[in-house]
Amino acid sequence: MKLGARMIKTGLAITLSIYLAIFLHLDAPVYAAIAATFAIQPSIYRSFQTILEQIQGNLIGAAFAIIFVLLFGTNPFVVGFVVVLVIAANLKLKIESTIPLAIVTVIVIMESQSDNFITFALERFLLVMLGVVSAFIVNLVFMPPKYEAKLFYKISSHTDEIIKWMRMLTRHASEHTVLKEEVERLKESSIKMNQFYLFYKEERTYFRRNHYTKGRKLVLYRQMISTTNKARELLKSLHRHENELYQMPEELQELVQVQLDCLTNYHEQILLKYTDKIRADHCVALVDEICESKQSVMNSFLGYYKPDGDLNDQWLHLFPVFALIIDYSDHLSHLNRLIESYKNHHVDDEEIPLSQNQE
Repeated sequence: MKLGARMIKTGLAITLSIYLAIFLHLDAPVYAAIAATFAIQPSIYRSFQTILEQIQGNLIGAAFAIIFVLLFGTNPFVVGFVVVLVIAANLKLKIESTIPLAIVTVIVIMESQSDNFITFALERFLLVMLGVVSAFIVNLVFMPPKYEAKLFYKISSHTDEIIKWMRMLTRHASEHTVLKEEVERLKESSIKMNQFYLFYKEERTYFRRNHYTKGRKLVLYRQMISTTNKARELLKSLHRHENELYQMPEELQELVQVQLDCLTNYHEQILLKYTDKIRADHCVALVDEICESKQSVMNSFLGYYKPDGDLNDQWLHLFPVFALIIDYSDHLSHLNRLIESYKNHHVDDEEIPLSQNQE
């Protein structure tokens, strides 16, 4: 089992919250630990946003709990009614993420059997907020996530998987059922890729000179994701029309295989160029080759179509495949232009590690 950074940070936040509660001589430090568990977030920005929202949510929970205990006591029916009110108030303020911890705040305050209820309630509220603050400190100081490296690694590994299966399919080496399952898994994996992009987008730049660079990188990574998704769509279409592809003339099958090999090689080299693993001018020679292959594929494909009224059904079925091949090549060309433009304007950008797993 792999221990992720979030697991370790959760443990550290719980430990820190308990020690702080003991240091401040607060009873029941376990409540601070519970709050720290709820408050750990995947990014510094979200952690900061969470602490602001948790202050609001827990203030609402504490206020309702104190008022209803003073007015109606600690009857279980009253506790349940206050929980309903707190949930409704948090939903109204659109801070739904604070609901679980706000409910905890209500329960730990309304369990009071003490005569000095106000002091008890304030201490319990302080315990909960201590856990939230501990989680924020841990997220800020220990192993702050670097989502740019995680994002690029995810894009690269996701692309490699798609290319591997695409090459096996065009060589009739893939097993149909296995590939069907793999296509579904790749779809799920693309969700995580989009999450990493969102986390990277949320990361704040603290110097004005970095704002422009970050903006260009966001455009670049968005195009990387779009290109990889287009490759996944093409793989799915190739798998769906696998039988029709096998029934094409051998010349056209070979042409499709050569074109896809050319495009996938181009895709790999574009990503390597971004990380300065190959020379920037190495991909230039492939551009003309892709354009020629694209024209050749369309000419051959249209030659296979019979315009005299005797329409070949296979042509209709395969039209989406050839359209996606053209679309994929256009996405690659656009991505290559974006990377070349970025490299020309940001020559001092730090290298992104690709060799190690960043997930």
